[in-house]
Amino acid sequence: MKLITPVLALLLVVLAVNSAFVVKEGESALVTQFGRIQGDGGNASPDYAPGLHFKIPLIQDVVRFDRRMLNLEAKPERYFDSGKNPVNVDFYVKWQIENPALYYRSFGADSFQSQANSRLTPIIKDPLRFEFNSHTLSDLIASARSDITERVRDQANKAAVGLGIHVVDVRIKRIEFPDEVLASVYKRMSSERARLANDLRSTGSEQAAKITADADRQVQIIKAEAERDAQVKRGEGDAKATEVYAAAYGRNPDFYALYRSLDAYRSAFGSGDVIVLDPKSEFMKYFGESKGEGGK
Repeated sequence: MKLITPVLALLLVVLAVNSAFVVKEGESALVTQFGRIQGDGGNASPDYAPGLHFKIPLIQDVVRFDRRMLNLEAKPERYFDSGKNPVNVDFYVKWQIENPALYYRSFGADSFQSQANSRLTPIIKDPLRFEFNSHTLSDLIASARSDITERVRDQANKAAVGLGIHVVDVRIKRIEFPDEVLASVYKRMSSERARLANDLRSTGSEQAAKITADADRQVQIIKAEAERDAQVKRGEGDAKATEVYAAAYGRNPDFYALYRSLDAYRSAFGSGDVIVLDPKSEFMKYFGESKGEGGK
């Protein structure tokens, strides 16, 4: 009896420990008995929320599920756009377990996530292939990408409704041309850029010629206007000088005649040339008057 009592106590402790289980945050759990889900079909949900729960030890088992976001990284897939251009598409999927009971029936108790990813991959690829076949590459790369992924997500959720999975998001990471078409694409892009560069150079040369011609025309106009204004100023200056000379001549004609004669002498005799003149000429009259006055 003394030996049996500790054994029974230890057995009771083991049974108590095996009857309790804890579901962590971010998890849910199902209790199965001989492979069948317990509580399924009743009013209460068969999955257990985070907390402490109990089961029948040794008979019932606990199957745990991750209720957080799960990630599917698919290998790049080759699709064709509406213009039959081949492209390699790299995408990923965010999904989570929505109904643990359906999920358990769909994939069993082993390798849940790997099996789910294998089932989910073709569910995503089929509508994605349809969308690529229905759009041009420019639409796929630009504005239509978000609309495409939303439609793919909705189609995937309809196809996965019996798997207990909810597809949260589908994202296209990269769209690339295959290696065999990259060279032709780059060559076509280079030719297009060269054509655009030549067009820009031609347009620039035309604009430069127009600007140069306009500048030359403006220069000629400015020079003509400046010459016209200069001629006007010269005419005004000559008129003013003539007016001054006339006024001065009118005030003292003899002095003015002498001043002009002296100026003429300076110009004539300053050249160093020999001049032969009649002493009685008008040009030499001041010389003659000076001599006669000196003789007296």
